[in-house]
Amino acid sequence: MTSPVVELADERAARRGLRLFLKRDDLIHPELPGNKWRKLRHNIEPARRQGTLLTFGGAYSNHIRAAAAAGKIFGFATIGVIRGEEHRPLNDSLAFAERMGMRLTYLDRAAYRRKHEPDVRAALRERFGDFYLLPEGGSNALAVKGCAELGAEVPGFDVVCCPCGTGGTLAGLAAGLAPHQRALGFSVLKGDFMEGEVERLQRAAYGGRRGTWRVEGGFHFGGYAKRTPELDAFIADFAGRHGIVLDGIYTAKMMFGVLALAGRGAFPEGTRILAVITG
Repeated sequence: MTSPVVELADERAARRGLRLFLKRDDLIHPELPGNKWRKLRHNIEPARRQGTLLTFGGAYSNHIRAAAAAGKIFGFATIGVIRGEEHRPLNDSLAFAERMGMRLTYLDRAAYRRKHEPDVRAALRERFGDFYLLPEGGSNALAVKGCAELGAEVPGFDVVCCPCGTGGTLAGLAAGLAPHQRALGFSVLKGDFMEGEVERLQRAAYGGRRGTWRVEGGFHFGGYAKRTPELDAFIADFAGRHGIVLDGIYTAKMMFGVLALAGRGAFPEGTRILAVITG
């Protein structure tokens, strides 16, 4: 599955001599949009062979939704380990996952922070039996290779931008671009660890760093899922200008960053910039 590319008529880019395009990965599939499909694509077969996929996420995780939908569509069981306590009635995201057949279980925040440790995983296997383990956010070596296919779909652009939550999309995108292209990731989390995560994922997938890329860490607006009046005003303005509603967790922060950097003269005149709407 591929997604369309549309040019965005925005004077904030045009006045700098830039052309700005959107890769509408959010339109790939109604239940497996954007980078969720790209990350899951190569993980589906091992999950089917195992019979059960177990993964992690917050109560509003789009990854949890997508993993549940993939299990329903492709015929394997799914278990979602959710951060925090159970609350009924379920929110829309968890209710959707449950309708798709996902079994939900919960870890308190202290235990959830230790989800990568052997004793926590052993306890999960003792409770649920054997399963195919997919990390939080779906980013592993197979996910990186799925996201690399995105890079191959965008040959005509100088800079390709994406939001970064776990680093998998940027790791794959950068690896899939041509040598003359560069990738720019906008971290939606506070902290300076994202570049290390992207490098770790590229090492797992390819044995080393691939492509020309960097992480821009100045547009997280306070951290994951944090919003400010300035960001909310940008989302409303963007919808009014272009008829596209950006999500406040990922794509709005990326687009704010792209246009802010454009305004600062960060891109040479004539640069063709593509921003991936990841869904």
